[in-house]
Amino acid sequence: MSPTPTSLLQEAFIFGFPLVFNLDQVNRYVHEGVGANPATPCNNSSHARTPAGPQDTFVSINNDTLYSMAQIDLSVGPVLLQTPDTAGRYFVMQFVDAWTNNFAYVGHRATGTEAQRFLLMPPGWEGTAPAGTRVIHAPTTVFSIVGRWACSGDADLPVVHKLQDAATLTQVDPAAVPVGIPGVDEDVRPELLFLEKLRVWSQAFPPAASDLEQLGKLAPLGVTTPGPSPYLTATPEQAAEWGEVLQQAESSLIQLLSTGTAPLVNGWQLPFHAFDYNTDFFEVGAINSPEYTSIPPEQKYLMRAGAALGGLWGNHAYEAVYAPTYVDGDGEQLRGDRTYTLTLNPPPPAGAFWSLTMYSVPDFYLVENPANRYSIGSNTEGIVFDEDGSLTIHLSATEPADPVARANWLPTPTGDFRPMLRIYEPDPSVVDGTYVIPAIRMVE
Repeated sequence: MSPTPTSLLQEAFIFGFPLVFNLDQVNRYVHEGVGANPATPCNNSSHARTPAGPQDTFVSINNDTLYSMAQIDLSVGPVLLQTPDTAGRYFVMQFVDAWTNNFAYVGHRATGTEAQRFLLMPPGWEGTAPAGTRVIHAPTTVFSIVGRWACSGDADLPVVHKLQDAATLTQVDPAAVPVGIPGVDEDVRPELLFLEKLRVWSQAFPPAASDLEQLGKLAPLGVTTPGPSPYLTATPEQAAEWGEVLQQAESSLIQLLSTGTAPLVNGWQLPFHAFDYNTDFFEVGAINSPEYTSIPPEQKYLMRAGAALGGLWGNHAYEAVYAPTYVDGDGEQLRGDRTYTLTLNPPPPAGAFWSLTMYSVPDFYLVENPANRYSIGSNTEGIVFDEDGSLTIHLSATEPADPVARANWLPTPTGDFRPMLRIYEPDPSVVDGTYVIPAIRMVE
């Protein structure tokens, strides 16, 4: 190993973070499960039967829908996806490749809600689909299907469960055994495991053609080296030096998320185009238009890394928008020892629905609270609107005494927190900024 190439290591972290972080999560779903989603082998669906809660330690997980997760491995050849008729109910199946590119969508907005069939094809596969079946070509052999089903409450759960069970995945070759994500050499020092994962996984799942030049620039670090790991020869001192640079790069990325590079309005970050870095793969339901492909190339990798850390598996803005905030209207960090209100007048315009979800800082997890409420929105039962149609949401760690405030209460952590506003199938006025999200105000 050469002396510490600081700038190149920083580039490697930003470039490779989405792949490494994403596939670590894919492995979690397959081998351990995540919260309400049980561990499930590749090419099978893992259904959460209840909305997400604090036990689901996944970055910025939503509490609006029931998740149906599937980690797909097309080393077995094509896989058939069948979706049920949801009778107009909102659902989406978002397809995310190994590098976190959203390359296809199936569901309410993209393909409608009638029963449908899709043949999922591995890269380079030559073949035809049966009649009445649409083809989706995957950019990488391993990818994720992130399914979300709208659910209006406990009474609605049995209906959603039937829909989940009716969405099926079937290998065309049932005898084939998925290869899975390659393991890495366990003898590599922990400080260099990130680079080893990037090396092994980028070779197993090559990036888009537009990314090959940047991957090639990282060759001096050994990430393009085939065969045995080049990091096995690292001395403890070299590993510590390189590991420290990688840790600093991660800290800088976390800091960037808190300060934000997205437009800022009333304290809300508006990263509506944070997932627009895919400029190569457009399958069923994915929109290829300048509005969603115009991120400058020099910003692409930083935005992709930030999107992975702050909201892995988030949607394009035409499917859903996400607006987080760390501060109130005066620019002060939101804190659990204070009380706040957010008055939405009018509430966000959505083709499907909207919600405000509460997260801890810096993990961006849901936090346990006595009301067992982690989000509030247009599908929340019992919320009270003002006479003019506006909605005032109360944010505090302690339960309000006033009955209306209690009905509209979104509990906060006792420490710092970050709420996120989600709008599913947003009206164009949201994406273009005509609809303005008001500031959160501290109550004196």
